[in-house]
Amino acid sequence: MTYPDHFVPFYFERFSREEMIQRSSDWYAFSDRRRTVREFSDEDVPAEVIDNAIRTASTAPSGAHKQPWFFAVVRDSHIKHQIRLAAEKEERINYEQRFPEDWKRDLAIFGTDHVKEFIDIAPAVIIIFKENYKVIDGKRHKNYYVNESVGIAAGMLIAALHNAGLATLTHTPNPMGFLNEILERPKNEVPVILLPVGYPKEGTRVPNLTRKPLEAISKVY
Repeated sequence: MTYPDHFVPFYFERFSREEMIQRSSDWYAFSDRRRTVREFSDEDVPAEVIDNAIRTASTAPSGAHKQPWFFAVVRDSHIKHQIRLAAEKEERINYEQRFPEDWKRDLAIFGTDHVKEFIDIAPAVIIIFKENYKVIDGKRHKNYYVNESVGIAAGMLIAALHNAGLATLTHTPNPMGFLNEILERPKNEVPVILLPVGYPKEGTRVPNLTRKPLEAISKVY
């Protein structure tokens, strides 16, 4: 194969069969301990940890390498409180009017409601925006597979934060346009996930859940 001039050698570290199996098993065991929490400590977390987790997320593959994401990290208590008030306003309407009864029944085991105090308490809140298109010199430029690209990056961010010893919560108040207004983000960006990030509050408990077994989620053809 003849490579274009801008291609560079690919660094790849190959492991033995035994190492591959052990590494994959260890990573699964570690990942299986990840849980969503809704109670956070207000203890600060190192900014460098958040930065490195976002750098990790930015290594995600994306359509035509357009990297259609933006990560807003909110630490300012005033801004966090603005976000909380706006999120609770929408969530109250959701619980009282928008959510169908079967959705509310499914949520009941988690004990959730419209109150989102974790936005105030967690030391950092990361809002992931998807960039539907780029604007360069006033002109639109298309991005590709935006939802898929941002979804992969979000998963990698959550895994990176867990790997660093932090807890998260995927919060998706709907609609989320208030985040553009509060954070003054452009119209080509759409908020998709709000992630409070920090240490779990001491004594935090989580639902006793089980995950689907491999045979229920995978089949070899």
